[in-house]
Amino acid sequence: MSALDLSIVIPVYRSAAALGELTARLMAALEKLNLAYEIIFVDDDSPDDSWSVLSKLQAQYPGRVCAVRLMRNFGQHNALMCGLRHARGRYVITMDDDLQHPPEEIPKLLQAIEHTQADLVYGVPRRKKHNRWRNLGSMVVTAFYRLVFRSRVQPSAFRIIRRELVEAVLSYNLNYTYLDGLLAWNTQRIAEVEVEHRPRASGRSGYSLSKLLVLALNLFTNFSLLPLQAVSVMGFVASLGGLGLGAYYLGRYLFGEVAVPGYASTIVAVLVLGGLQLLALGVMGEYLGRVHLNINRKPQYTIREILPAAPPCESAPPPSDPSATRGNANT
Repeated sequence: MSALDLSIVIPVYRSAAALGELTARLMAALEKLNLAYEIIFVDDDSPDDSWSVLSKLQAQYPGRVCAVRLMRNFGQHNALMCGLRHARGRYVITMDDDLQHPPEEIPKLLQAIEHTQADLVYGVPRRKKHNRWRNLGSMVVTAFYRLVFRSRVQPSAFRIIRRELVEAVLSYNLNYTYLDGLLAWNTQRIAEVEVEHRPRASGRSGYSLSKLLVLALNLFTNFSLLPLQAVSVMGFVASLGGLGLGAYYLGRYLFGEVAVPGYASTIVAVLVLGGLQLLALGVMGEYLGRVHLNINRKPQYTIREILPAAPPCESAPPPSDPSATRGNANT
């Protein structure tokens, strides 16, 4: 694998209108740094003409741009794992495709990681220019991240990663991917630097509130036993409450203070305990379902086509998992 100073990995979805400007601004910003670099776009089966635009950009910049096309939509974090496996840089920067992460802020990330001992530096927006619902979903994900990993860092899609840390996370080849969790599993040397955040150039975000909540659920079920532990605590508390309430009413009955058994209290107890049991089954079902799908080797991603940079961008295949690169007939 040939060495480069810097790789830029960008998942692409519904952003055909912004790709030309994004690439031009990236080129302008990176040329000023006097570094050997590459730009890797991963088309996550975008329904617009993003692939057509990427094909033209790769032909226009054959030595700089690598374009990878996935066979279906696997999600941002799975697409990022695909890009990381093709990246050759000493540092790898990930960013969004909608120009909300200004390419002109890349030097801040480089300066931060070069002047610290950090393995990972997040570019944290001064003020996010998302819609309110998107900000709300991001707050939920950030809160869960900080709870699970006991960190004060605010994760962001605009990040720079050392090569050693990239290599450490590439061994993960399962479908339910949360990149920030994998990074946090492998290092505690995580820093952040303040960057600008711009409004989306065009189109709409691929993340809905429901998708962000699913991402938060992936974070919990893949990296933590907290949901199971919470259910266990609720079950223990409910049991204590039931025993205490039973002892209370037994005492009243023995002293003749209860003439007619209460229908309301019985229904409330049944509903509460039944709800807790269903909640516990649901949480355990989530864990078991993910284990089932991972045992069946649901692919992390499948590549349809690669338009390599020159020299060709090489892919580090997922260890012992041929499914992740199945379908590479066009490479």
